[in-house]
Amino acid sequence: MTILRHVIRFIVAAIVLMFVGFLVPGFSINSFWTAILAAIVIALIGWAIEAMFGERVSPFHRGIVGFLVSAVVIYLTQFIVTGFHVTILGALLASLVIGIIDLFIPIKTHMDFRGGDAGNRQNT
Repeated sequence: MTILRHVIRFIVAAIVLMFVGFLVPGFSINSFWTAILAAIVIALIGWAIEAMFGERVSPFHRGIVGFLVSAVVIYLTQFIVTGFHVTILGALLASLVIGIIDLFIPIKTHMDFRGGDAGNRQNT
């Protein structure tokens, strides 16, 4: 069941990336398979940044730091994924659009990386 949830999450993320590629100038993806690979690479880079610097400096964290880190992650992904091209302005705009889309269709939940239940978390 967990694998299916991750597969669905990456498919949704790839669809969001394809939509952003259609909407944002300076952001292009050649195919759906490139978008899937880019979604996986973005998730891995985001996971690595979160592991090194903590949750507050995470591309999944809301706020200006999360926005800027997300733009950097999107920009760096083009050097790993063939067929994925983005300018600096395109990465900033894509980060903004993805952040807005994430308000309505959350791609990552707290449960995905920590194994906990996001609805039952207690803030201390």
